[in-house]
Amino acid sequence: MPRRTTMLKAKILFVGPCESGKTVLANFLTESSDITEYSPTQGVRILEFENPHVTSNNKGTGCEFELWDCGGDAKFESCWPALMKDAHGVVIVFNADIPSHRKEMEMWYSCFVQQQSLQDTQCMLIAHHKPGSGDDKGSLSLSPPLNKLKLVHSNLEDDPEEIRMEFIKYLKSIINSMSESRDREEMSIMT
Repeated sequence: MPRRTTMLKAKILFVGPCESGKTVLANFLTESSDITEYSPTQGVRILEFENPHVTSNNKGTGCEFELWDCGGDAKFESCWPALMKDAHGVVIVFNADIPSHRKEMEMWYSCFVQQQSLQDTQCMLIAHHKPGSGDDKGSLSLSPPLNKLKLVHSNLEDDPEEIRMEFIKYLKSIINSMSESRDREEMSIMT
């Protein structure tokens, strides 16, 4: 019996405080259009994309992604359960230069990762450094449970490729997890 080669489709949420850089990063990482002036995301913006560097289980099966760029305003909190449904991963974006953003991180983690029973490996933190803010990577210490998560610094002005490579690694880990889960499901059906 030949194996199915259905394309995997992963849903990744970009969440975090207002004005942390979620939309700019989402556009950069999905190679979508550039936004030059700040405009708060109203609710959610969904970007669909493929990445040629990410395939399923080395079989060459392509993967599709939906990146859900979620508005950070608390007025959208009533929509969050719908946004979270069937998410495979969560990226929490924050501006490392704004102290209140660091305080909010645990709320985002609790709501979007812990309450959804996602594994820590399905979550990534991005400390986004806006142009001209400097790039002080050394002074950022996070308290538990956030200190167990993958933390990546992004500075699209100084080193855009670093965040792109880290994001590809993250997408690969999400797809591998999905493939393994699908393989286990298929094996349980056959036995």
